[in-house]
Amino acid sequence: MGIAKDLTVDGAVLVTASDWSTEIDAKRARLVEWMRSQHLEGVLLRRSENIAWITGGAVELRVLTPCETGVGSVLVTQEGKCFFLTTANEAPRLTDEEFGALGFEPIIFPWAEDDTVDRALELAGPHVACDVPAVGMVAANLAPLRASLSKPEIERMRWLGRATATATADVLRTLQPGISEFEMEARVASALLQRGILPSVYLMAVDDRIVRYKHAVARGRRMERFAMLNLCARRWGLTVSITRFAHVGPLPPELQRGLEAAAAVNASLLHHTRVGATSAELYRVAKQRYADAGFAGEELRHHQGGATGYWEREWVATPEGTEQVQDCQAFAWNPSAAGGKAEDTVLLCDGVIETLTATPDLPLLPAGCEGVAYPAAGVLLL
Repeated sequence: MGIAKDLTVDGAVLVTASDWSTEIDAKRARLVEWMRSQHLEGVLLRRSENIAWITGGAVELRVLTPCETGVGSVLVTQEGKCFFLTTANEAPRLTDEEFGALGFEPIIFPWAEDDTVDRALELAGPHVACDVPAVGMVAANLAPLRASLSKPEIERMRWLGRATATATADVLRTLQPGISEFEMEARVASALLQRGILPSVYLMAVDDRIVRYKHAVARGRRMERFAMLNLCARRWGLTVSITRFAHVGPLPPELQRGLEAAAAVNASLLHHTRVGATSAELYRVAKQRYADAGFAGEELRHHQGGATGYWEREWVATPEGTEQVQDCQAFAWNPSAAGGKAEDTVLLCDGVIETLTATPDLPLLPAGCEGVAYPAAGVLLL
């Protein structure tokens, strides 16, 4: 089935139609295999991240940005047939701009009559799973199928990481004392949206709010000396995370100590992010490195991050976590201490860690583990 177009960004081909089609067909085959293992006749996908995944990022159904679902659904049957279900008022645009090159068969009903579940059962049979609660359907958790990224997905993640990092660094350089947290949000949003990227998490904060709160959402305070841009951003259903800091003048010793501790924990987490490592093992890595850095117990004050991809965090490292690191999986660790934080989005592929949100023109903070260097982002001194 595949897709009948290239993926282009700013006039350049990012993924060819052939490679894109291979990705989409492989995902459909994987989903069909999963259905057969679960004795299912179909899977109804309503969550945006799953629809983006199965369509190779070609389809975005959100109209209400914060909503987990959109204005349509996708049904895949055990025979590999693909349908998109939507209302009559949404069908023209979805046909033209979202599903037109995919060859999915449309199922359309009046906007006042949501027949999604009934029509899916009619088309596939009585044994259908759904990724949101639905009467007559069992639950479908597709996170394990999304974990390992294909080559086209990696190319999209690389582009998204570069573009988000560039936007973040550009905004960071404009910060000056007196700017408000709301203005910081606005500048970041503008820089991302102009690149076709949707910001999904804003944690813009200044001065003591950065030190006091692990999730310092903007509340309008004006910068005196210290500012943080901490954000997640999305395109093609994929997401990346990044944090960067700016400071007026020399850093206070306690903040420098916190930054160095966060960088050390981040280095240990990256070093131990290897295929087969469990969430619990990685949690213990962070716990031990915090203690070594003089911040014993800091892991209890906030989660340390974990796998990313189609969710801002597909899972986070927990004391009893059983999730396992996969090859070609993306991660966003976010250790923090005393106002310092280290956060980038990386890719593990064939045993190599690649930083997708690198900002090479900004300061770096040396860090490493077992003789291997894993530098973290430093602080831009204004």
